Amino acid sequence: MTSLVIAEHDNQSLKPATLNTVTAALACGAEVHVLVAGYQASPAATAASQINGVTKVIHIDAAHLEHQLSENLANQVLAIASTYSHILAPATAIGKNVLPRVAAKLDVAQISDVTKVLSVDTFERPIYAGNAIATVQATDAVKVITVRTTGFDAAPASGGSATIELGSVVADAGQSSFIGKEVSKSDRPELTAAKIIVSGGRALGSSEQFRAVMEPLADKLGAAMGASRAAVDAGFVPNDYQVGQTGKIVAPQLYVAVGISGAIQHLAGMKDSKVIVAINKDPEAPIFSVADYGLVADLFTAVPELIAELG
Repeated sequence: MTSLVIAEHDNQSLKPATLNTVTAALACGAEVHVLVAGYQASPAATAASQINGVTKVIHIDAAHLEHQLSENLANQVLAIASTYSHILAPATAIGKNVLPRVAAKLDVAQISDVTKVLSVDTFERPIYAGNAIATVQATDAVKVITVRTTGFDAAPASGGSATIELGSVVADAGQSSFIGKEVSKSDRPELTAAKIIVSGGRALGSSEQFRAVMEPLADKLGAAMGASRAAVDAGFVPNDYQVGQTGKIVAPQLYVAVGISGAIQHLAGMKDSKVIVAINKDPEAPIFSVADYGLVADLFTAVPELIAELG
């Protein structure tokens, strides 16, 4: 059994989600290869070769692979897919865009959002916004899998000594082209990789109050900032703050939910956090059902007092 992990990277370094996906791949078989397809991406390939547990890195370098467009990346995967029993990618925007194309071309069923590997052909994945866990057995010769990274620990980024093999380039599919991107810049940790997250809800009332209350708390804790869908829909914060089923799935060491009622949509994105702290003035708020520590209080009083106590 040999598994292929599609690395997510920026051509210079690997994204953390790749390390979690390697852990899932190691549970699927004894040997794990990593595909690094990009442009001038030797640093990323070198980083992949150092991941503990990886035995080979396939490095494919071409200008049309620089931005990992799904059509081109899928074709690269398909060119080598026949030699693998499992093909895995993180369940990120790129993974969710590439692997369905791979599965369709291979005429196999994709297994999405896997959170646990029970055996080489049996997996667990959440359904109904995480309120139930489905056990799925795949009978296809090649298992195509997206991995919910919060379900797996990150593989050690050092200690490995995999060989790096230059792969053959598949020609540009010519079906899409990269125009540009707008990246929001922040001094705070990336939401999906942060160890501490503070999230605010609609109860904060406005974007001004959201910043006034939440930013000092995030600064004090060195935390990333998140928000409920209601806060995002109200325009308090940008879309990339959203935590939940239709936002980002997170599992930090500490998750502080401020003024968030705890709708199923939001709980699906954060209930795997190690420690959950909830501050809400409604004692019946659903968020308290998953919280390790709950404070029934007015957030506009409680949060400044918490910040003062933190010193």
